[in-house]
Amino acid sequence: MRKFLINILLLIIAFTLQVCIFPQIAVLAAWPNLLLIVVSICSFIDGRDAGIIYGIAAGLLMDLFYSGPFGFYTLFYVNMAFLNGCLTRYYYEDYITLPLTLAIVNDLAYNLYIYIFRFLIRGKLDIGYYTMKIILPEVIFTAVTTLFIYRLLLFLNHKLSRFEGRQ
Repeated sequence: MRKFLINILLLIIAFTLQVCIFPQIAVLAAWPNLLLIVVSICSFIDGRDAGIIYGIAAGLLMDLFYSGPFGFYTLFYVNMAFLNGCLTRYYYEDYITLPLTLAIVNDLAYNLYIYIFRFLIRGKLDIGYYTMKIILPEVIFTAVTTLFIYRLLLFLNHKLSRFEGRQ
């Protein structure tokens, strides 16, 4: 139960950083999608059921903050968390390649989802500009940030497992 609550707290912290802090840094043209990273890694480590709950929490945070149809982000995050949770059987702690690949693929899928349902439907067809100015910088930042956050979440996971094992 503590692990679940700490992961929800991490989602709230990631959301706050992503929405309130990163846009205020003028040097950055793009920033990592922390919410996507945390949901992806937590659902990969904890499995489908926990991942769906993390996806719902992250999606609701995004839906409440951004305008548009309610459930737009929740739909994406729940499906992403479910698919990442299905790969739990391939989880090895020191194996960074799969979580890194998942973060990159998830970020590409997220940005294409945004492009298709926010821009393409409205007739904005310049995918080259969107790819070069938004998708690629964000994917690069997300991939680099995933390396650090994955290690942090593994460390927290070990600490919580040891703490719960003592009780």
